[in-house]
Amino acid sequence: MNTNAAKSSGVHYGWIVVLLTFVTLLVSAGIRSMPSILLLPFEKEFGWSRGGISSVISIGIFLYGLVGPFSAALLQRFGIRRMVVLSLILLAVSLSLTPLMTALWQYEILWGLVSGLATGMMANVLGVTVSNQWFVKRKGLVVGMLTASAATGQLLFLPLLAKITVEFGWRNAVHAAVAAIAVVLVAVAIWMRNHPYDVGAAPYGTDEIVKPAAFTGNLLLSPLLALRSALRSPTFWMLAGTFFFCGFSTNGLIGTHLISACGDHGIPEVMAAGLLALMGLFDLVGTTLSGWLSDRLDSRKLLFWYYGLRGLSLLFLPYALDMNPLMLFIFSIFYGLDWIATVPPTVKLTTQEFGKEKAGMMFGWIVVAHQLGASTAAYSAGVMRDLLGSYTAAFIAAGFVCLFAALMAIRISKVSAAARQAVS
Repeated sequence: MNTNAAKSSGVHYGWIVVLLTFVTLLVSAGIRSMPSILLLPFEKEFGWSRGGISSVISIGIFLYGLVGPFSAALLQRFGIRRMVVLSLILLAVSLSLTPLMTALWQYEILWGLVSGLATGMMANVLGVTVSNQWFVKRKGLVVGMLTASAATGQLLFLPLLAKITVEFGWRNAVHAAVAAIAVVLVAVAIWMRNHPYDVGAAPYGTDEIVKPAAFTGNLLLSPLLALRSALRSPTFWMLAGTFFFCGFSTNGLIGTHLISACGDHGIPEVMAAGLLALMGLFDLVGTTLSGWLSDRLDSRKLLFWYYGLRGLSLLFLPYALDMNPLMLFIFSIFYGLDWIATVPPTVKLTTQEFGKEKAGMMFGWIVVAHQLGASTAAYSAGVMRDLLGSYTAAFIAAGFVCLFAALMAIRISKVSAAARQAVS
């Protein structure tokens, strides 16, 4: 396939870029979820504590989020193709060296530092950048598709990688992940383009061919100036606070520890990975529906219900683990519908507060709070498991903080209104 073939077929090249980005984010998300599969094998083979292994996952999750505010500037300055290729190479190197490691500090570097930074570049901001560069119309559809790729990656990769780990060993699972990266890397290097101007086309939805503006900002200073401005906004603190608890109760806790928690109750790894995959499937439905509802209902009330229902489901989880597989299946469906349903209303509230021009950068910092919460949960839950012998306390604590986040979400409107009144 080449650009001329795309033109002659009548397919706008932007859709090819979307497909490549979707696959890139899908593979990146699948690999980012691998530590939950590797936790038990590493504990058995190396004798590392769950707290120690969880600290690696915690660092990776935090760096994954911290890169976000800066990745937009890097993508604009150096181009989408160059940055994605570099990120995929770094990710492939970190995975390729993983089977050779013998100490926990090596795992810290390979998966905490390198993998965290590499996958952080291939996260939400990449999808937003692609939609802004290539599309005037259908932006919402594009952002929705690319956001859903994270759930789809988990859906496709976790059961497969868990099965390879159980039947052929974790090293072969890592080799399979490297092979997937290699395929995506070749496709991106050949067919990815930075801007419609590169193929002599206009953005989708317009006939005007425009040369992209040169990047004039400071790669480090611009995100920091945006953060300084955000810190003066009470609404930013409320949104960042609720998103902290969102990360605490999703990828940091359930995404990292559900498989090992199931192992404590005699549930096989492949079946436990299937539960996470099921959550990913229903997350596609829940997030899409949440976006539809955000256009029609008060986003603050939506967040109240999302966090409240998630809190109740986490309070139910210890009982589901002790009862029977059917209860755990019901939990997975209910919880999966709510996994990242909080994103559309949070993005909408961010846009309303800061405007379209600043929304991307501000949301990037809100995502940092999300990943800080996820990082905290990933580490603390592992430590609590080592000290108490179970995850029950961690699940119950997460349930209560979600209920607190629900109350914060309702409070957002009052804080925002008070702030605007003070300014006026």
